[in-house]
Amino acid sequence: MSTQVAAPSDRQQLLLAALSQADRELSGQELHALLRQGAQPMGLATVYRHLRQLQQRGLIRCRHLPSGEALFAPTDRDEHHLTCIDCGTTVVLECCPMPKVHLHQEQAEGFQLLFHTLEFFGLCQSWQQRQAS
Repeated sequence: MSTQVAAPSDRQQLLLAALSQADRELSGQELHALLRQGAQPMGLATVYRHLRQLQQRGLIRCRHLPSGEALFAPTDRDEHHLTCIDCGTTVVLECCPMPKVHLHQEQAEGFQLLFHTLEFFGLCQSWQQRQAS
């Protein structure tokens, strides 16, 4: 017995298109501002509600910065990051350092895996230089 998932709504399609066209991850606030300028504006709460639904369907991923800000991108954009916990500087890794990692069946039992994120946290070179001075 297969479960069919409904196609994304028109508003969700707008969010997916905006995320796909962006050259970087976007926050909910940035998406809201972009859509506010378009033909079909939507409220901030609606933007976040649809982002959550898209994430639950495995169509977008969410990454949280040390500041607490959430950034969104399509899951087909397989990006991983180095992030400074002091200034928040983020460097995108050129490729996934763990592309073929598979969870053991007992680790993933009961979960439908949708996507993965990998992020390393540390202190950037600028911060290290300031501390050395």
